[in-house]
Amino acid sequence: MSDVTPEVIAEWMLECLEQRKLLYQADAVREIAKNFGDEFTYTNSNGNPAIDKRILKAFRTITGDTVIWDGWGFCWRKRQAADTPGRKQQ
Repeated sequence: MSDVTPEVIAEWMLECLEQRKLLYQADAVREIAKNFGDEFTYTNSNGNPAIDKRILKAFRTITGDTVIWDGWGFCWRKRQAADTPGRKQQ
């Protein structure tokens, strides 16, 4: 798919988040590999499946402060009033 860019996949991730309310990393990795190709995923230093850093950068760019990473749930979700400042929440 020559027209697939990290930005296209980041937009897809945002659409999934909007529909599901939570976007789990494991689901995102699996679906990105299936829908866009294995070249957009990799195995990180802990041996876990991960999303290409270019996609995550594009996702951060389009979501700004409206989406946070929930470290306990290994997922992204919309920011809530009780969340602390910053992208990562524990």
